[in-house]
Amino acid sequence: MSDKPSVLFVCVHNAGRSQMAAAWLTHLAGDRVKVRSAGSAPGTGVNPAAVEAMAEVGIDISAEVPKMLTVDAVKESDVCITMGCGDTCPVFPGKRYLDWQLADPAGQGVEAVRPIRDEIKVLVEGLIKEIAPEPRA
Repeated sequence: MSDKPSVLFVCVHNAGRSQMAAAWLTHLAGDRVKVRSAGSAPGTGVNPAAVEAMAEVGIDISAEVPKMLTVDAVKESDVCITMGCGDTCPVFPGKRYLDWQLADPAGQGVEAVRPIRDEIKVLVEGLIKEIAPEPRA
């Protein structure tokens, strides 16, 4: 891992879970981590309930767009975190792979998305402690 670790979040449509995870990591780690997200079959837009749920905690993901998962995105990442995309993520030696088992927010209202958002935050906080802890003063 370089001085600045890079993380790729992958879910099927890159419209909900991976977008929320990328936003949390960017929000909580700032410039200590390079963040990417992608989907194995990207949707046409970010899930409106995910946008609303993140806005409730002061994070705006309304301008994000689903992106196609590429081999280069995986190659350029130190940690690849999948969220329900099965075996579609290419595997390369020397990369770290995690699979976060999270409910799919697709078609759900904001009430159902809030607990997913909160669970993602907890997972991201644990990841930050491991790969990009706060520098000691």
